[in-house]
Amino acid sequence: MEQLPLGVRLRAASTFASFQIGPNGPLVAALEARATTPGVAPLWLYSAAGAGRTHLLQATCALAGARGRRAGYLPLGERWPSAEMLPGLEQLELVCLDDLDGVAGDAAWERALFALYNDLAERGGNLVLSANGAPAALPVALPDLASRLAACVVWQLRALDEREQGMALLDRARALGIELPEETLAYLQRRLPRDLAALCEALDRLDAAALSQQRRLTVPFVRSVLQWTGD
Repeated sequence: MEQLPLGVRLRAASTFASFQIGPNGPLVAALEARATTPGVAPLWLYSAAGAGRTHLLQATCALAGARGRRAGYLPLGERWPSAEMLPGLEQLELVCLDDLDGVAGDAAWERALFALYNDLAERGGNLVLSANGAPAALPVALPDLASRLAACVVWQLRALDEREQGMALLDRARALGIELPEETLAYLQRRLPRDLAALCEALDRLDAAALSQQRRLTVPFVRSVLQWTGD
């Protein structure tokens, strides 16, 4: 799969297979269509932070690459030097732009996004966008860009409930090749913020620590790594 400049890389674990779909089956099917089928309407994905938007956008790129299609992922919430990195992305067959909130209202970025939107449409490329809210909630100053974004197919990513989050963590642990005991899973869910991103980040950190110290993920070990005290 084609990678973007400035060191952007996809996480190996960010695939559809490792995503706990829960109530989001139709959304995942829509993203799979953008990954595999040319000329599908642009898709806008929104949710609260930590619900798994980045995972899904990277999974969409990964699937496209597995099918031999040129794809690129770019997190716009990062502090990129300028919008001049966007020209040229229209050559790709799929472009996934994460966290549009990070550039909304910036005139240079908005002009570049407008040009990319039009160029991809002309070439039959697919575009997937994400933000914290629906298109109408984004403070876009360029009217032409606002009208294009409003024409996207809009999906809301629904957060997983506690049981589904637990299943997602177990799936991630299996993908990492580690055992996550039931009591440790319950401890993590009780002590960490109830968003999947925070839980997965903690699990990745625990995996690295367990590997280096040759330890199992017991509650005392987890507490020591994450520097918690008490229950």
